[in-house]
Amino acid sequence: MAEPFYSEGLRFACAHCSACCRGAPGYVFLSKADLKSLLCRLGLDFGEFYRSYCTLVDIGSGMALSLRETSRRCHNDQRVTSYDCVFWGEGGCEVYADRPLQCSTYPFWAPVLHSRRSWLDEAAACPGIGAGELHSRESIEERLLARRKAGTIILSYGADPECADEDTILGSPGLGSDSADAL
Repeated sequence: MAEPFYSEGLRFACAHCSACCRGAPGYVFLSKADLKSLLCRLGLDFGEFYRSYCTLVDIGSGMALSLRETSRRCHNDQRVTSYDCVFWGEGGCEVYADRPLQCSTYPFWAPVLHSRRSWLDEAAACPGIGAGELHSRESIEERLLARRKAGTIILSYGADPECADEDTILGSPGLGSDSADAL
């Protein structure tokens, strides 16, 4: 098997520009650990958290729990999606210490690391790629594995998150994750 293009490591240092948090559509899928951390940080129950910060995304095998994007009011009083993460504020990420694993492992994601071309394409949008600390192949692969193992909260079709509590979301049959032990 061929060595990955990043076998000698890759340089990355977050430029704190927030380009990965705003301005373009995307999903921030939550793992069970992410949900626990955010519920604790915000002091909310799942229902409040879901109504304020989440959306469901049909991924073909169920409905994945994702942070939602914000919207703003236009001049004609219509709402338009701004594509900013619901936790992005003027000072940056408002939950940075407890941000989801997906966020903390960026840009070391499988699609970005697929090829040198995909890495360079991502660099066009991220000024931190190619700068700063050299991350070893081992470090990069640890991040890839951490994301894979964490999984994503997947609700069965027909499950009503409005009626669920965190105990249900975090472990009841009928709800699961995309990790190897999904129900």
